[in-house]
Amino acid sequence: MLPLYNIRRFMKSLGVVIACGGTGGHLFPGIAVAEELKARGHKPLLLISEKAVDQEASKKYGDLEFVAIPAIAKPPTLSLRMVPFLWKLFLTIRRCKKLLRERKMDAVVGMGGFTSMPPVFAANRMGLAAFVHDSNALPGRANVMTARYCHAVFVGMKEAAEFFPRQTVEVTGTPFRKEIRVLPSRADAAAKLGLDAERTVVAVMGGSQGARQLNRLVAEAFTDFPPGTQVLHVAGTKDLAEVQASVVGKRGYVVLGFCDDMASVYAVADLCVCRSGASSLTELAHAGVPSILVPYPFAADDHQTKNAAVFVAAGASKMAQERELNAEKLAGMVGEILQDGAVYAGMKKATSALNVADAAGRVCDAIEKTIEVAVM
Repeated sequence: MLPLYNIRRFMKSLGVVIACGGTGGHLFPGIAVAEELKARGHKPLLLISEKAVDQEASKKYGDLEFVAIPAIAKPPTLSLRMVPFLWKLFLTIRRCKKLLRERKMDAVVGMGGFTSMPPVFAANRMGLAAFVHDSNALPGRANVMTARYCHAVFVGMKEAAEFFPRQTVEVTGTPFRKEIRVLPSRADAAAKLGLDAERTVVAVMGGSQGARQLNRLVAEAFTDFPPGTQVLHVAGTKDLAEVQASVVGKRGYVVLGFCDDMASVYAVADLCVCRSGASSLTELAHAGVPSILVPYPFAADDHQTKNAAVFVAAGASKMAQERELNAEKLAGMVGEILQDGAVYAGMKKATSALNVADAAGRVCDAIEKTIEVAVM
């Protein structure tokens, strides 16, 4: 473990920067950690990117403080773009040091990606406690690099631990937002979403990075789903019109461009067809919803396939690669799960077994333990 300097011990509250911008997979776990820290009397500050997705999502959390910093994505090492990248990195690190100093912060937690590196590096150089969290079974290269400057690494899946052989690693699970913690009743969720609570519901979620082909396959396969099955399809704003047009006249098929009430989606879903981003899998496990996982084919290092493999090995999910999937195969997979009570019950039990309900608490416990805070 790296030495700690300039740590204010035995205080009633800590100032903790959470660097979590860029994607929902980083942002929402960061928000969950901030919510838990605030509940414990600490003072979290969330660093997000200037992307529209971060700005829009943060509006829902008026009780938390957000600061936007430029997102820096590392280009290929031999690229000519490395020169401006290094200059921007230097400026962002300097800006982070200034913020940490002015706010008198005690620690930095990076929730993943290169947005995490500048504040974590700044904390390391200032003698503050520094941590990074990786939600995936296969850690991102940025996180492996950032981990060099951390006192501990938090991982969402135990399979990731082996990639940090020289660091102190704690398997914390991936934190999820408090709005997901307690789901509404199935009846209330169905009424809100325009569904029949007495009929089976397949929820379809493409994820933030794109799912045009998956959206088309589900719309085509729907007619061969088990009789009476409903679909709640969160298609994304870009594909909304196309999906709506393809299911005109199909009874029991509800299409949304965006949904800001995922708790209701999980409450009413009997089965999910979705990508295998770590945050989505975390929420599925908490809700106990079995899934058919179609990994995003362009994910860095194919990490979504590695995530899906963890759930498949546990018996919680079925997996199909998008390039190998057609409407007939998808309909067959849905039917195999929903029409066999024993298969469905086994998958549901296995999914719930993967839930780490206190992940945010585990992260906060580790932060407090490292800084040796006496919680008042």
